[in-house]
Amino acid sequence: MPGSAPRRRRLDLPPDPAALEAGRAGFSVSPAAFGKFQQLIHRESGIWLGDSKSALLCGRLSKRLRMLQMSSLDEYYDLVTLPDQCSERALMIDAITTNETRFFRDPRHFEFLESRAIARWRTEAQQGLRTKNVRLWSAGCSSGEEPYSLAMLLARHLPAEQGWSVAILATDISTRILTQARIGIYSIGKSPHIPEPLLKDYMLKGVDQQEGQMKVMPAIQAMVDFRSLNLAHGPYPPEAHFDVIFCRNVLIYFDLQSKQEVVKHLTRCLARNGLLFVGQAENLSNMNSHLKSLVPAVYARAGEHVGF
Repeated sequence: MPGSAPRRRRLDLPPDPAALEAGRAGFSVSPAAFGKFQQLIHRESGIWLGDSKSALLCGRLSKRLRMLQMSSLDEYYDLVTLPDQCSERALMIDAITTNETRFFRDPRHFEFLESRAIARWRTEAQQGLRTKNVRLWSAGCSSGEEPYSLAMLLARHLPAEQGWSVAILATDISTRILTQARIGIYSIGKSPHIPEPLLKDYMLKGVDQQEGQMKVMPAIQAMVDFRSLNLAHGPYPPEAHFDVIFCRNVLIYFDLQSKQEVVKHLTRCLARNGLLFVGQAENLSNMNSHLKSLVPAVYARAGEHVGF
């Protein structure tokens, strides 16, 4: 609407160590230049850097400046706004985004899937009320721990040898982090978050030069399709109808209007009796009349999942 404020996804982060590095390197940004970066980053990603985040901007972009042998953010802005610099703009967004995740983060969600959703799917399949095709979406998948956690859990309970077909879409705005996720190699220090039976069956422990690392089994990797997607702009997956959508700790970066728009799109992407999982700090109550809460941070469309 004319005169309305832009839809903004706020990036409210704790002090960034990279900002200290930028200070030591002598990088700074004028208020005018920072304003230009605010608008550019918002247009490209939907993220809105608050006025107090100039040090964060300098810190996050300092590595790019050093690699390009540039001495100022003004010089970098002139480069990154050239029409033929799409790849550099993508690198800029990669640099300023933060990715924090772990395997089986918030175990209550995975317990809900295991004890209630998966159990229901198996019963319905036995009764001929659904097919054995299950589709999930990890929206904001970061470095891959969440979709791989889902893949391990479903591989255990809905095995292919019993006729089940499980496909997981995993999306993130950061092309850099998606490249890392596709490789599927992690520090062995992350292993305590993975239930022991799943760790044993679905992760490979590194030896010799790979000691201290672990790798996701190829069969688990094959279940996950990693794609780049910006929830603020779309386009949303054309092949909607997901049985489960995980969009956790993502909506907190959006203002109310933008959050409502994203939730509306996510709701449309749910299959009948589909489940939407959000972060524990993300309350959708009174935001979307088409959703109802089943348990904290787990939603379904109103009128569906009777008895859950």
